[in-house]
Amino acid sequence: MIIDDKELLQEFHQPATKEKAFTSIVKKYQEKLYWHIRRMVVVHDDADDVLQNVFIKMWKGLESFREDSQLYTWMYRIATNECLTFIEQQKKKTIVTLNDGESALSNRIKAEDNFDSNKLEWKLQLAIQQLPEKQRVVFNLRYYDEMPYEAMSKILETSEGALKASYHHAAKKIEDFIKNN
Repeated sequence: MIIDDKELLQEFHQPATKEKAFTSIVKKYQEKLYWHIRRMVVVHDDADDVLQNVFIKMWKGLESFREDSQLYTWMYRIATNECLTFIEQQKKKTIVTLNDGESALSNRIKAEDNFDSNKLEWKLQLAIQQLPEKQRVVFNLRYYDEMPYEAMSKILETSEGALKASYHHAAKKIEDFIKNN
């Protein structure tokens, strides 16, 4: 039986059922959050690490969650912010020369065991990694998660119009990349 988020949050606020409720929330959203994170950070081990950080932040922040937004919106915001923080940390660790035309993430995709540059899904991943961070986030949320612009607006704290423009630009860049590579 699937318990709705309001019930889970009520259980979380009761000391006797707090851990059970949190475990239920994790089970309910773990896979969706994992794939959201994985599409941004690319590598499985990195996605697992970021996901663990998301769960830690959720555990610490759930007590003060005001329910101004839906629970999944709040969690996606945490996951997105953790991804962006992770990517920034990776950039600082990785020295990429200006002459290097490929991003570090693109190189990590190519290092994956099953990488085949002739397969469309790999070309799509490479194309996505060429996008600026904001466009990458917007594209992933819309394309893979099929998230409405209204929900994205709450997660990313930006206007729906700006998100639609970002998605349009991202889709065009991806289309051009796939055609030319």
